[in-house]
Amino acid sequence: MARGWESKAVADQMEAAEERTGAQPSAHVEVSVAERARLERLESLRLSRARTLEQLERATNSRYREMLQRTLRALESEIEELG
Repeated sequence: MARGWESKAVADQMEAAEERTGAQPSAHVEVSVAERARLERLESLRLSRARTLEQLERATNSRYREMLQRTLRALESEIEELG
């Protein structure tokens, strides 16, 4: 829920800045929104990767470790695509 409030605050700040400068909403705003979404997804993936690494360090069951390693590879692949 806190993230939603932060996103709303950022959007409000961007609108206020545009109003002060008299700038019209344009394609660059859409790019900014898309870029912000990409960065949020990237942060989410990095957090998931960190959590998976922690679980992998504690895991003792070989099948569970294999699953975590597959998950880790998938996360790293997606991070590489976005980064």
